[in-house]
Parts: sequence; C-alpha cells; structure tokens
Amino acid sequence: MKIFHNPRCRKSREVLAFLEEKKVPHEVVLYLKDAPSLEDLTNVHKALGIPAEGMLRKGEKLFKENFKGQEHSDQEWLKIMHENPVLIERPIIWSNDQAVIARPLENINQLFE
Repeated sequence: MKIFHNPRCRKSREVLAFLEEKKVPHEVVLYLKDAPSLEDLTNVHKALGIPAEGMLRKGEKLFKENFKGQEHSDQEWLKIMHENPVLIERPIIWSNDQAVIARPLENINQLFE
C-alpha cells in the first residue's frame, strides 16, 4: 500500500497514523518532494475510477490562477499534476488496482472491504 503524503497536511497525517496504528504495511510517497511519474499517476487514476479532474486540489492558488475553468482530457490533467504536484489531492492511498482519496478518513475503509 502506498500513500501520497504531505507531512504538513493534517488529513494526510491522520491517514498515516491510521495505517501505522492498524499495522498496515505501507510506503510513504512524499509527492511534493519527488513528483510522481506520469505512469504512477495514470495507475492511481485508473484505480480510483474517477475523472482525473477529481484528483485535483481546486482550492490551490496555482489552480485558481492557471487552470480554473479550463477543460482538459484525463491525460492532460495527469500531466498537469505531474508537472505541478501541489495540485494532487491528498491523501491518496492505493494498493494494486484499488485506491481512495481519504477525505474523509473513513474512505480508507473501502480498501479493506
């Protein structure tokens, strides 16, 4: 299991604490430090089963100033997220072909059903 993690984000820290408390083996991906590859983003996108636009943090200043109101294909949004990882919603947890955006935290339970 992997988690796109931002240590400065309360929700991200909560999910990480949940995984550690439940002793779920996981790998932390500090996506702001090392941007996920386009391939990883594509795999997460497929596992989430939602439009790529749903993976965006639309409240970010960068999004509002540069992308608000624009329409892009899923592949274009994924490329934008690869080039601007601050726009990736967090926390995203995934394993194999399953993924969730853990907002709210309870969404993580979908991975264990």
